[in-house]
Amino acid sequence: MPRHTDMPPAWDERSTLTTFLDYARGSAIAKCADLAPEHVGAALLPSSPLTTMGGLISHLRWVEKSWFEEIFLGHGDDIEWPWTDEDPDREMRLGARTPMAQLVAEYETQSEQYRKLVAETDLDARSAKPFRNGEHPTMRWILMHLVEEISRHNGHLDALRELADGQTGR
Repeated sequence: MPRHTDMPPAWDERSTLTTFLDYARGSAIAKCADLAPEHVGAALLPSSPLTTMGGLISHLRWVEKSWFEEIFLGHGDDIEWPWTDEDPDREMRLGARTPMAQLVAEYETQSEQYRKLVAETDLDARSAKPFRNGEHPTMRWILMHLVEEISRHNGHLDALRELADGQTGR
């Protein structure tokens, strides 16, 4: 994982976007550090039984894969996704019963692959697959969306961690 800071090494748009994406990713991983195994799949929010720390890390990994592989590159048909029509939230269920170290390692490995893709791609490049309305998002939009998505779930991870063992932090 790259250095954990929200200060970009340069003030250009790409550096700023990628720094914030890596900061959000790193924050999600940091919130899970030294988590006791029994808390990985603990459903601590009564109204959200699928919202577990392991489920969220799994979800973040698969959401990024979907945006980069399926939407941007158009490779969705080549990938065995965890979700199905019968179980659209399966990545959450799988994450709840997978060791956190494995979830984090898979997420970090995948993130490194996408850092290379982003570094080699123009921010104005359009996705291979369109939205339902026919628009093809740019790499820039996908990066901003992922910063938003991960940051939102970081708030969930904050709450779950505090409920699990009282730990609070960044």
